[in-house]
Amino acid sequence: MKIYGYIRVSSKEQHEDRQILAMNELKIQPSNVFTDKQSGKDFDRPAYKNLIEHLKSGDLLYIKSIDHLGRNYADIQNQWRILTKEKGVDVAVIDLPLLDTRLHKDLMGTFIADLVLSVLSFVAHNERDNIRQRQAEGIAAAKLRGVKFGRPIKATPNNFAELVAQWDNKQLSRADILKMCNMSESTFFRRRKAQCRIKQGENK
Repeated sequence: MKIYGYIRVSSKEQHEDRQILAMNELKIQPSNVFTDKQSGKDFDRPAYKNLIEHLKSGDLLYIKSIDHLGRNYADIQNQWRILTKEKGVDVAVIDLPLLDTRLHKDLMGTFIADLVLSVLSFVAHNERDNIRQRQAEGIAAAKLRGVKFGRPIKATPNNFAELVAQWDNKQLSRADILKMCNMSESTFFRRRKAQCRIKQGENK
């Protein structure tokens, strides 16, 4: 029997320190700990797929909490079935000792584990849906109040046309014009192009 650990965080910016600490306390060999840094929306993750290839019947897999395994209600249940039934692997959820397939191998133990897993997966899935709905409602309400989203648009200096003329006449360097307009190079040339179109329209 081999002991494995699985760690997942949603992005490269998040830290897996607490999960690593939990695996270290269980004295799991670092080479047997598989880590993914990506969303748990599905199980198309390189480290998880590599882990599945390593797991053999009788092995033990630790995860810190059930949401580190995945986020989708149906997918979590399906993976739990694959791990415990098809692969014959024992799974232990560190934060929830009740979800430890080693404890009760009888029918009642299996029923309790399946029931707890179903409830937890449903609650997690439902909470994510509620969060998305609250976010959408919050954004819609903010838009009604006139809140603008995205990066603020830089104001064009009042004397922009004069500065552009000096630039065109080579009276200002590139560094000077960008500093005086407080713009990036791409923004300056975009505004300059718009200014030229306005000037051409006035001359027609």
